Amino acid sequence: MLQQKEEVLILGGGLVGSLLAVLLAKRSYRVTVFEGRPDPREKGYERGRSINLALSDRGWKALESAGVAEAVKDIAIPMYGRMMHSLTGELTYQPYDDTGKAIYSVTRGVLNLALCNEAIKHGAVFKFGYRSTEVNLKTNQVILRHTESGEIITVQPDILLGADGAFSAVRQAMQRTDRFNYSQHYIEYGYKELSIPPTATGGFHLEKNALHIWPRGNYMLIALPNGDGSFTCTLFFPFEGDVSFEKLTSDTAISEFFRQNFSDAVPLMPNLLQEFSENPTSSLITVRCNPWTYGGKVGLVGDAAHAIVPFYGQGMNAGFEDCRILTELLDKHAGNWAITFKDYEKARIDNANAIADLALMNFVEMRDFVANPAFLLRKKIEAHLHQLFPDEWMPLYTMVTFSDLPYSEALRIGRIQDKIMQRVMATKDIEQIWQSLDFEAIKNELLQSI
Repeated sequence: MLQQKEEVLILGGGLVGSLLAVLLAKRSYRVTVFEGRPDPREKGYERGRSINLALSDRGWKALESAGVAEAVKDIAIPMYGRMMHSLTGELTYQPYDDTGKAIYSVTRGVLNLALCNEAIKHGAVFKFGYRSTEVNLKTNQVILRHTESGEIITVQPDILLGADGAFSAVRQAMQRTDRFNYSQHYIEYGYKELSIPPTATGGFHLEKNALHIWPRGNYMLIALPNGDGSFTCTLFFPFEGDVSFEKLTSDTAISEFFRQNFSDAVPLMPNLLQEFSENPTSSLITVRCNPWTYGGKVGLVGDAAHAIVPFYGQGMNAGFEDCRILTELLDKHAGNWAITFKDYEKARIDNANAIADLALMNFVEMRDFVANPAFLLRKKIEAHLHQLFPDEWMPLYTMVTFSDLPYSEALRIGRIQDKIMQRVMATKDIEQIWQSLDFEAIKNELLQSI
């Protein structure tokens, strides 16, 4: 008689928790997911609190391992590059590479629902409206309370997995244990979700297959396409200061600010004032911790272990990669959770810290440099190097977004490339002579350095 596999409780039914439920349910684990929000199949997903998502290679690889990639492609829109919007409305297109690679815009709620339904199809049970009030790591006992009825239940699974976000109840219980390292850091910027509705005929007001950016030095607006012809826009903006959320307190101030800084977007945003008033201003946090597991029976995935700012578009992708690697290690170790958890930590913690650093670095690039001529020339030189030596010189963005090279390795190589490119860009008359550079020597310098 085959031994029955463990009962696994996943706290958190968001994107990462739902994908993990698919992967574990397909391996015949007895999976129950508790989620604090109401059932989205009945209530829908709340708008105004989430940034649209950019799905890239790491995320696709995890979805493929779960057998859901083809279904997700039906709800994803490819974006082949950045479309930059100047103050005067001029457009500059920056393809991600010259081979047609794309990142994909997906609507959080639609993707979450698709993963939830897939997990249920394979036997996972979802219980919505339950929030944990106590997590006992020694006994694996979790007490939960239903947000509407007040019902209190106690569960005691074999394995407890925290996929419950940046303020994870599972991680908070782990924080009270000996030698647990934890840090959180808020940046001085927040974000507000806005929108551009579709045209009267259901079309797109802007180029559909691009990530749109309005870089303005100290802040920026971005827009990602949705399947219904609309765009989800996000304003990243300081909380305080001369130009900040605290200053935009009237319709007049909001209208004037957008007219001056995003003049080509304003005519496309008929609900701007209402959305600016009604949608929350949300904060951006980086969470780091170590260890990610406890006692061979408790583990963290996604934002519960490593919340990051969204400026590399890797939050969801990194969380999905957690799920893939965790379950692949579980296969490797024949279902031994204790050994799996140890290897999972070794595989993921340094990489999570690396993508957290990369995401913070990319915010500066997106808001400050993407319209800078010297920066654009540097990117052109790096793209040429990649074209000449595709295996030897891979731009940092390509390593992070279009490969599954460990984040820590991408960061290490990227720092070496940065030093080399700083010297290259200091070449006299670089703007005129860049095509005659000794690209072979530049490539060799990188290979010798790594």
